[in-house]
Amino acid sequence: MKRLFTLVIGLISLQVATAAAHFPSVATSSNKKGFVKISLRNGYDPQDTVILPVINQPPPLADHNNVFKRRLDSIKKDVPLDYNEYVQSYIDIYAHNREEMGHVLGRAKYYFPIYEKAFRDAGIPDEIKYLSIVESKLDPYAVSRVGATGPWQFMYTTAKLYGLNMDDYVDDRRDPIQASYAAAAYLKDAYEEFGDWLLAIASYNCGKSNVEHAIDKAGASDFWSIRQYLPYETRGYVPAFIAVTYLMNYYNQHGIIPQTCDFALKTDTVMVNKYVSLGAVANALDIDVKVLANLNPAYKRQIINGTTQAPRRLVIPQIEKGKYGALYEALNNANMAAPAPVAMHAAYVENKPEHNPQFHKVRRGETLADIADTYGIEVQDLKAWNHLHSNKAPVGERLKLSEASDEPEVDAAPKHNHNYITYKVKKGDTLSGIASRFDGASVEKIRSVNGLKRDQLQPGMTIKITKG
Repeated sequence: MKRLFTLVIGLISLQVATAAAHFPSVATSSNKKGFVKISLRNGYDPQDTVILPVINQPPPLADHNNVFKRRLDSIKKDVPLDYNEYVQSYIDIYAHNREEMGHVLGRAKYYFPIYEKAFRDAGIPDEIKYLSIVESKLDPYAVSRVGATGPWQFMYTTAKLYGLNMDDYVDDRRDPIQASYAAAAYLKDAYEEFGDWLLAIASYNCGKSNVEHAIDKAGASDFWSIRQYLPYETRGYVPAFIAVTYLMNYYNQHGIIPQTCDFALKTDTVMVNKYVSLGAVANALDIDVKVLANLNPAYKRQIINGTTQAPRRLVIPQIEKGKYGALYEALNNANMAAPAPVAMHAAYVENKPEHNPQFHKVRRGETLADIADTYGIEVQDLKAWNHLHSNKAPVGERLKLSEASDEPEVDAAPKHNHNYITYKVKKGDTLSGIASRFDGASVEKIRSVNGLKRDQLQPGMTIKITKG
């Protein structure tokens, strides 16, 4: 998943940390000369950039920094909270940004109970809730440059895979409840594959396949051993998570003051089976519509699109009993006109074509991220569908834009060719399971003809199976 969080990729000195005080709101890209370009967002012109050197090795830790290790050890539960120069660099950056962290602490009072329940239900360690701070600073309206959306920064394709709905009225990626359950499901799947929480967290940023490739290259299966083989952004992602976990527990040691949460902490939930505007409910309760919009960020038009068959959730501040009658009338008046939406955040303009093409011819200067952004798909899916092994977009090549671009989706029917059969991998497929479906096929043959080094398969990829 491509995330809103993109950091200084090489680790940086404290002087550089001061220059990057708004670090949680930066996007980075690297070049072959060893520099990182940082594009600032949230209050800055998107074209503003800072050029910083990539420092592959941070300065050695001073002896007094052992206090950070002791503190991390004291709060460690299920997820390893390793301490080293990389983690310290991100502690310095976050600790310097006191006002931002104070705001996050205020919002955490509302969001963390939601995350904790979703993670508890899924069997995910509680402390991974801090990952949402790295992703979005607990902002449900956060949208990255490639379209990752919501507090957990889901791309469209991955969101669909994990049961989130996006349509004209709703974007469940912005719903803290729905998105938290989807994030928990992804992390659980990743942990079951890698058996390591730090690797599961890394895969949340760069995708499972990138972690698998890094494991293959390093010949090891722990984050710090494979770190140098991961994408630049992911190398800082896990240390940033550990740093945020530290500061959310020891903020008072760094002069960070929690701010007041900017919306209601005590709420009630109502299930709505009609189309009702948030404005109508706000009028009935005599509150600002922004209060309801903050509590119900998934409704893109500020209209609750509930039906009898599929009622929708409405979260409201706790109200006194005297307002129950007015609320009942608002929720059952189907003739009430919807007010104009209130602008809650800078709109994300999606550069999507009106039709749904099946292929895209790569033009000079385009990147895979550009193409994925244009069509609302994920880079990892684009690579899998087109058997690409790098992030470079091959100029002039005709890329498939979906797993069904080259053949109809009919129960994963294999496609025959001269000396082999092609098979499209589905979620849950294994090499042994696929081999058992075809006469003469074996795991070893499939691995050999497709150049596979590991048993893990990517849904959407096409593999060759030799005949006989």
